[in-house]
Amino acid sequence: MEKFTRLDGIAAPLPMVNIDTDMIIPKQFLKTIKRTGLGKHLFEELRYTTEGAEIDDFVLNKPAYRNAQILVAGDNFGCGSSREHAPWALLDFGIRCVIATSFADIFYNNCFKNGILPIRLPKEQVDLLMDDAERGANARVTVDLESQTISGPDGGTIHFEIDPFRKHCLMNGLDDIGLSLQRSGQIDRYEAEQQAAQPWLFR
Repeated sequence: MEKFTRLDGIAAPLPMVNIDTDMIIPKQFLKTIKRTGLGKHLFEELRYTTEGAEIDDFVLNKPAYRNAQILVAGDNFGCGSSREHAPWALLDFGIRCVIATSFADIFYNNCFKNGILPIRLPKEQVDLLMDDAERGANARVTVDLESQTISGPDGGTIHFEIDPFRKHCLMNGLDDIGLSLQRSGQIDRYEAEQQAAQPWLFR
């Protein structure tokens, strides 16, 4: 998993509440078990017509936001069914950070497991960042995970809270597999001891 330390990028405003996982990545794209290739279908029904043409006024189709790395959204982001494809699609598009007043629990946890930083903030602070994000190409926001700060284009700074263990995992690029591999020496020793004590299990 890619490390997350500091992100300086364009923030896209998506002032909608209750954006569910089916809106993030519709059910017809859940057949794949690959984490790549889903970015083009992110917000499929909001980005494209039924004929496949881009909807010009959707934020991620606007030239200023095509390479956005930060999403500023409304309340209860990621609600609905518990599909890990939702953070996969965001990440494949290039979104590394989502800022909202609240998140659905399963989606929130899945973000950390896939290298995305979800940040919960009070509404007044999200509103400020939403205003910053409305600036288009000038909507550059810096998210510094080590200092737990968000800096807007005018230089204002917002502090955010994060669980220390999740912060450690993101800053070191550790998903569940990575955490297990940190114990590889102990795992190898255990297997060697088991093989010596019960060799018939390894034949």
